[in-house]
Amino acid sequence: MADQYLLSIDNGTQSVRALLFDVNGNLAAKSQIHLQAYFSDHPGWAEHDADGYWNAVAAACQQLWRSTDIPRSAVKGVAVTTQRGTVVNLDRNGQVLRPAITWLDQRRVGKQKPLSWWWRAAFKLARVEGTIEYFRREAEINWIAEHQPEIWAKTHKYLLLSGFLNYRLCGRHVDSTGSQVAYLPFDYKRHQWAGARDWKWQALRVRPDMLPELVAPGTVIGAITAAAAAATGIPEGTPLVAAAADKACEVIGAGSLEPHIACLSYGTTATINTTSKKYVEVTPFIPPYPAALPGAYSTEVQIFRGYWMVNWFKEQFGHLEQMAGAEQGLAPEAMFDQLVNEVPPGSMGLMLQPYWSPGIRTPGPEAKGAMIGFGDVHTRSHMYRAILEGLAYALREGKERIERRSGVKVTELRIAGGGSQSDAAMQLTADIFGLPAARAHVYETSGLGAAIAIAAGLGLHSDFDSATRAMTRPGRIFQPIPANQKIYDQLYRRVYLGMYKQLQPMYQQIADITGYPEQL
Repeated sequence: MADQYLLSIDNGTQSVRALLFDVNGNLAAKSQIHLQAYFSDHPGWAEHDADGYWNAVAAACQQLWRSTDIPRSAVKGVAVTTQRGTVVNLDRNGQVLRPAITWLDQRRVGKQKPLSWWWRAAFKLARVEGTIEYFRREAEINWIAEHQPEIWAKTHKYLLLSGFLNYRLCGRHVDSTGSQVAYLPFDYKRHQWAGARDWKWQALRVRPDMLPELVAPGTVIGAITAAAAAATGIPEGTPLVAAAADKACEVIGAGSLEPHIACLSYGTTATINTTSKKYVEVTPFIPPYPAALPGAYSTEVQIFRGYWMVNWFKEQFGHLEQMAGAEQGLAPEAMFDQLVNEVPPGSMGLMLQPYWSPGIRTPGPEAKGAMIGFGDVHTRSHMYRAILEGLAYALREGKERIERRSGVKVTELRIAGGGSQSDAAMQLTADIFGLPAARAHVYETSGLGAAIAIAAGLGLHSDFDSATRAMTRPGRIFQPIPANQKIYDQLYRRVYLGMYKQLQPMYQQIADITGYPEQL
């Protein structure tokens, strides 16, 4: 199998990467095309040229072939993994009707037509009326239908970015069940479009015929067309295999195949996920997302502005490190690790609650971020370490919620995402969780997860389980330091766990007085 390679196309928020893996999970070649930043015609909007995504995919693939001696004929299959929640409208000719609305977009639609009385009564009884209205107001479907009715009238297919790229590659409107993370009429328990009587069809102004066919991860959904081959250089006829969304692929790419192994993703959105064959709502009435493993669920807790806060710190307070790094030929992140190591565990009492963006239920829509415990000893170094510690505290709380709801104890950690490249972040994660923290053996874990789907789908490994075990392995493992673990455990239990409860009424007062964040 030495001459068999798997092509993963990973369309993230900031770049598109074309990645060639062998069947043992080794990264053999890589290319990367940075994307233009999203644009905002109005405050809070975040849109991107949809054809720009496709052009970046084509450019990344062409760059890949120029960078490697591996023959294109050795590529046995292709799969796409993308950012979640970014949507594209196509007309009957497959042409893009408007810019893609990205997952970062914050627009909301106004009050919607009431649901049927029986649904309203059921939701009121379950005390989730606010959650349902949040779903309806956040749904891009409803905004486009209300504010751009002429666009909506021309919309033949309404696709996630994954479905759009699949269409461009194979000419079919097909997407993976593992990619369906958005405001869509999707049945998260059965991994199919919602039944005809489901409330989501009333809540969203979309028809079933506007949505793509859904298939399980690992399904061959088509073959690379002549047009796609001309654009990308991928040989015509190469099988296109369904993968899953980037976070779901990241989880299996890090080797988190069983519920006792948690995957922490230190990316723009920081998450903790476990893979389970059992349907578990970590937050009641908020369903688990589909996993990259067919029929399985990803029990996820997310901190929306996770490692975005690291970039925020770098832009607001990190100019010295950026300049010093440039002078020494080092990345700013390496300089920031030095900041962390200048400060003792616990940041001398400086504590961060990382709710820089509000949530739906946990935290609620009134939530804000907070940093407490300032004294005259504190510097930028303490602030930076407190950010990393606060994110780890929040994810530890997520781990404990997952354990309570699932009944399965987490005993191992796999760390992925940009933050996993920081030794300081890895060590404090091991210390705060009190568990060994293993860095994934390759950085490109989302792409590796998509490659696993190809290998399983084409029979290069017998199934997802054997493919994941053959293609993933722990990288460097960081063991908890007992003295640090003791400090962190006390700060977590005696301070962090009480912060949100104590501050929540004041957050609500701030929202009432200032109108920010906007209330439901």
